Amino acid sequence: MYKNLLILCFGLLLFGQLSEGRRGRGRGRTKSRVQIGLPITGKYRDPESDQYYNNNNGAKILQASHFDYEYVLGHKIAFLCVAKGNPRPQITWYKDGAEIFQHLYMHIHEWRIGEDKVKSKIEIDPATQMDAGLYECTADNMYSIDRRSFKTDFSIAFD
Repeated sequence: MYKNLLILCFGLLLFGQLSEGRRGRGRGRTKSRVQIGLPITGKYRDPESDQYYNNNNGAKILQASHFDYEYVLGHKIAFLCVAKGNPRPQITWYKDGAEIFQHLYMHIHEWRIGEDKVKSKIEIDPATQMDAGLYECTADNMYSIDRRSFKTDFSIAFD
């Protein structure tokens, strides 16, 4: 009796895992539910969340580079991000989820414009295959966070 119960439980567990796996295959694998790089906007059920994300003094990205960018190997890649907020937001750059820091082939420039704006530009020169990926510009201050993403891939130029 105990053995039959154990086999029945194992069978239900195995069947449950198989059926869950089959459900996921119905949708295309290329589509994602996550919206990368879109600003956080809208109405929120919690008034504190609504006040935080829709604060007039919160960080807002005003200008950003194109979402999908194809670069030529050996040439320069440049991304731009302009944000506004009070206090002035801080811009941070990420590649594939990890924060980017300046090095020999990557330069990050930043300009403060007035009391409440900041402009940031990242330049990679020369670009290699390793520079392909998902870049993100994040602007944040004490009131809110805004972000934009830039997807890059390379091409080879034949002269």
